[in-house]
Amino acid sequence: MEKYLLIAAFVGALIALAFVLVTYRRVMSFDEGTPLMQKISGSIREGANAYLKRQYTVVGVFFVCMIVILCVMSACGLMTWFVPFAFVGGGVFSALSGYVGMKIATAANCRTANACSEGLNRGLRVAFSAGSVMGFTVVGLGLLHISGWFLLLRYGFRLEMPDVTSVLLTSGMGASAMALFARVGGGVYTKAADVGADLVGKVEAGIPEDDPRNPAVIADNVGDNVGDVAGMGADLYESYIGSVISASALGVAAFSGSFEAVVLPLVIAALGIVCSIIGTFMVKTREDADQRALLGALSRGTNCSAVLIAVLSLPLVYWLLGKENLGMYGAILAGLVGGVLIGKITEYYTSDTYKPTQNLAAQSETGAATIIIGGLGLGMMSTAIPIVIVAICILLAYFLSGGAVSAGMGLYGIALAAVGMLSTLGITLATDAYGPVADNAGGIAEMAGLDPEVRQRTDALDSLGNTTAATGKGFAIGSAALTALALMASYIEKVKEMGATVDFADFSVMNPLVLVGLFIGACLPFLFAAMTMNSVGRAAQSVVKEVRRQFHEITGLMEGKAEADYARCVDLCTKASLHEMIMPTVIALVCPVVVGLVLGYQGVVGMLAGATAAGFLLAIFMSNSGGAWDNAKKYIESGHFGGKGSECHKAGVVGDTVGDPFKDTSGPAINILIKLLSMVSIVFAGLVVSCHLL
Repeated sequence: MEKYLLIAAFVGALIALAFVLVTYRRVMSFDEGTPLMQKISGSIREGANAYLKRQYTVVGVFFVCMIVILCVMSACGLMTWFVPFAFVGGGVFSALSGYVGMKIATAANCRTANACSEGLNRGLRVAFSAGSVMGFTVVGLGLLHISGWFLLLRYGFRLEMPDVTSVLLTSGMGASAMALFARVGGGVYTKAADVGADLVGKVEAGIPEDDPRNPAVIADNVGDNVGDVAGMGADLYESYIGSVISASALGVAAFSGSFEAVVLPLVIAALGIVCSIIGTFMVKTREDADQRALLGALSRGTNCSAVLIAVLSLPLVYWLLGKENLGMYGAILAGLVGGVLIGKITEYYTSDTYKPTQNLAAQSETGAATIIIGGLGLGMMSTAIPIVIVAICILLAYFLSGGAVSAGMGLYGIALAAVGMLSTLGITLATDAYGPVADNAGGIAEMAGLDPEVRQRTDALDSLGNTTAATGKGFAIGSAALTALALMASYIEKVKEMGATVDFADFSVMNPLVLVGLFIGACLPFLFAAMTMNSVGRAAQSVVKEVRRQFHEITGLMEGKAEADYARCVDLCTKASLHEMIMPTVIALVCPVVVGLVLGYQGVVGMLAGATAAGFLLAIFMSNSGGAWDNAKKYIESGHFGGKGSECHKAGVVGDTVGDPFKDTSGPAINILIKLLSMVSIVFAGLVVSCHLL
């Protein structure tokens, strides 16, 4: 039966990719609009393609270096020869997920703008369909990758299950490394352009957002695609496969190699794909829809998918694990409900239909300082309920799955909770990825001089996109906490396999090695956030100076009689982002190895625990603060507190520029960081144990 279950997972991946192809063709069948709209869209597409080509060239050098290191370790007997290939495979599929998403987003932006000239619902359908291509590409490629490796290693090379899952964990490291490069590099690019365009264009020059006179406008729109689409695709790909692989790895230990426990996460993922596809057909709205109605349209789709997977998982667990292990269904349900609740809390704190963001917008009446203070406070406050939700989810998953009897069973349950949280990622990511498409559509509508009503419709979709993006980040961060905990358990199992004598008393906080590791781990997210925030600041400074220079030196630019040098800002953002993405990623890769060599495996466990706890809180704080600042600005732009061009609006723009790197660079990259630390620790566990046994 085991082979047929893997084939079922493989077929689930093919269904997702078939849905991608059908949806892609539907999006491409829509009209691109006027020749000017097509020209603007072409410029954005050209800039995005050029950036990704240069980024992948730089990342390729890093991957070659890592392959050499992994090959040397394989030759020394510290890992199998499959490991270097799995590492490359994870990185390639992660990059491919982002690339496909970027391609459809740059093709759909002008089509969405043109569709919005016909109606709000039509614009929503085009943008959401483009987001669906992205969402189902991620889950389709992710499940294809995992099930393909399982089939190859299990039935091609006849490896035992512990060896199969060990190789796949290395694949997760490749995906996480690529995701971190994509998130940080794309995040620096998009926010440098965004901050430069907003501060000089909207605040200093007083011209509208996406005005063609702004030299940074094309770079800003390119950034939406390379950061919020390509970077996000790589990010969620690694989150998805990380949760599935960690659950499968723990299933080996919890059920003594039982194949059903190992393959259950893959089958749940396949089932989630089908449920997500059904949910996409529920997304539609009326033409006079407000923000609450638009949000309801997307929630209808995600909620339908969540209910379906909740119902269908019960017979699946009963069939594969038997009635004596039905508690595992409770763990899956805990993760699924926890994910939905985190999404709702994120929505409450970041949507301008609720009081927190409306009150934040009101603080603009006393200037930029108070709106920044208010946003920081809002973000800090927003961490309380998600941490309670995750804590309850962990306890329920652990004890419902039998943790009181067997710690291994409980940890497997926690890993299944993460799988449950991401089981409907196809549609959840679709609601997230559609936002940058709508944002680009608004820019094209402004630059092409379309009817103001079109811009109002794209702005409504874009504002909703800020909320769904924050919700998507909440899902990713919540699942990262659960997955990181599962990976910690996998690390301890790996240390045992390598010959270390492990006593759980070694992990007491009274152990100075654990305590030092804990402090180091807690510091890492702050160090990482500081580096990425400073990167955005440096890159944005260069863009601000360039935009000011062009406004001052290009005669007739402000009167609309001359054309800005868009390419110069695109080039500045590209160079800055490629330079700035290297050090944060290197630190994430080096720290687990250094800590392991100095403090041993006890120090590594402390480091992982500290990074997970601090990283979860910091990521939620930054993501929600940024989302609230962005929507507070849009709330003002919709006519409140003086509307566009008012002093309140200028204060809101300043708050938004602070929030941009919070929500789109540092915050979302932290969830990759905490998983990459775990993945690297597992892969290099053999080296650490060998050095300390000498």
